[in-house]
Amino acid sequence: MTTLRLPPLPTVRDLVKMYRLNAVKQLSQNFLMDEPTIAKIVKKAGKVRDAHVVEIGPGPGGITRAILRKFPEKVIVIEKDTRFRPFLGMLQESYAAVNGKMDVIFDDILKVNMENMFPDEVGRKWTDDCPHIHLIGNLPFNISTPLIIKWLHQISERRGPWTMGRARMALTFQKEVAERLCADVGDAQRCRLSVMAQAWTQPRLKFIIPGNAFVPRPDVDVGVVTFTPLVQPRTSHDFKLFEKITRHVFCYRQKYNIKCIETLFPVELRKQLALMMFGLCEIDPNLISTQLTVEDIDKLCTAYKYLCEKHPEIVNYNFRASNKILRSSMTRDVQVEAAIM
Repeated sequence: MTTLRLPPLPTVRDLVKMYRLNAVKQLSQNFLMDEPTIAKIVKKAGKVRDAHVVEIGPGPGGITRAILRKFPEKVIVIEKDTRFRPFLGMLQESYAAVNGKMDVIFDDILKVNMENMFPDEVGRKWTDDCPHIHLIGNLPFNISTPLIIKWLHQISERRGPWTMGRARMALTFQKEVAERLCADVGDAQRCRLSVMAQAWTQPRLKFIIPGNAFVPRPDVDVGVVTFTPLVQPRTSHDFKLFEKITRHVFCYRQKYNIKCIETLFPVELRKQLALMMFGLCEIDPNLISTQLTVEDIDKLCTAYKYLCEKHPEIVNYNFRASNKILRSSMTRDVQVEAAIM
């Protein structure tokens, strides 16, 4: 196999010193300098050779170099901090010298439209193997959770990079967040994020990076998680509905789930409607949130949707706003239904 040899370049560590760059705390920046760890991240991402790769938050370009050495068809890096323009421009020129293609985009990844980022010929049907597209990133801690939620939403609707098929991701998170993403039923770490990730993808915690591999050293270790979108999602419900029910399911982690589901409904009929939901699902209301499977929450979504169709007044109820929206006629209807069940 041909080995890509970029023109000689200063090391990332030397460049950081040369330009006197410090990590910006407000951007949650931590530079990864350990080359074996960087190589391991790229390896765990999958077959990068001849692929289209998007790297999020390249910073001084440590992971970018490891990606380029694998001969990808094209690399697109998205960076918010324009201080890294000389670093990334240097890598872009070096890759162009060996006929490689690399684009540099300076923007906020949470705002970037990735809909038309890849050529049509790269795309595959959702039921086919994953396309040769990889999203890789050492994510700043302050955007990692909102970004993965945004991307899970896009996966559920096959938007963004996922118009091209089941594009895979390899991303870093705080160790605790990484463990939560992959936590199974019954695990104390299981939470809303676990269920959302596992409803549409197969997340896998690949390895832990000790904090001392970063500059400056963060207070926590870091986990590398890969995500492969599922051919058949574990729910057929709309992302926002599924997220709403999941959020309520985990609002009281130590209480029986009946207490969590009750928060979906106005106080006047809270208990009756919650019991009706569990009755429709045939799920034990005295389980706690970490004991529910993705399929259990999918059933709760179906039951909630049914109740909303019968009683549209409850759709916009927000228990934190403590608004009273029930009419007496609806109260009588629910009481009759509860008696029948």
